[in-house]
Order: sequence, then structure tokens, then C-alpha cells
Amino acid sequence: MKKLAIIGALLAAGTLLAAPAEARTVCLTPHLIDHTTVVSPRTILFHMKDGMIWRSDMRTPCLGLRFYGFSYVSRADEICGGSQAIQVIKTHEVCVLGPFERERIGRG
Repeated sequence: MKKLAIIGALLAAGTLLAAPAEARTVCLTPHLIDHTTVVSPRTILFHMKDGMIWRSDMRTPCLGLRFYGFSYVSRADEICGGSQAIQVIKTHEVCVLGPFERERIGRG
């Protein structure tokens, strides 16, 4: 019984430690975005004016993204990963950005 209580406490502690990272939604301020790079039909890099780069990997491919670019309409003063819809300019395909993750650039 004591082992079960210890295991339960460890699982609960692990859940508490993991919850903030999973629940945290990163939002970007549009006027602080310098430019974007479409890496693939699923991946966009958001280059910020301060040099930071945020990566969004969409769950499904957004075809035409590399060729036609995209636009987004936000009623708020931020673009939030995991919920922001974008639209391919020429085809009008609508896709949803994945969560933003800070891109780690390796030094060669």
C-alpha cells in the first residue's frame, strides 16, 4: 500500500511539472515579426525583429504555401500558435498554425 502511495505521488508530481509546458500557448505580436520563411507545406519559421525565430509545424500540409505565400486575419493584437488560421493567397486554402516552438539554431 505504501508503494502505491509513493507511485501515485510521483505520478501526480510529474503531471504538475509537465502541465505548465503543455498548457502554455505562445502568441506573437504581428508588428514584431520581421519576415517568415516557408520551409515546407507544414512548417513556417517566424523571424522576429529581435532575432528570435519561432517555428510552427501544422498538423496537416497546407499545399501551395511555398508558392503563393499566406495571409492571416487576427482581430486580436497577437497570433497564437495552435489556433491561428492562415489562408494561402492564390488558392484561398485555409490552414491552422501549429503551436509555436522556439527554433534552436546550431552554430557551425
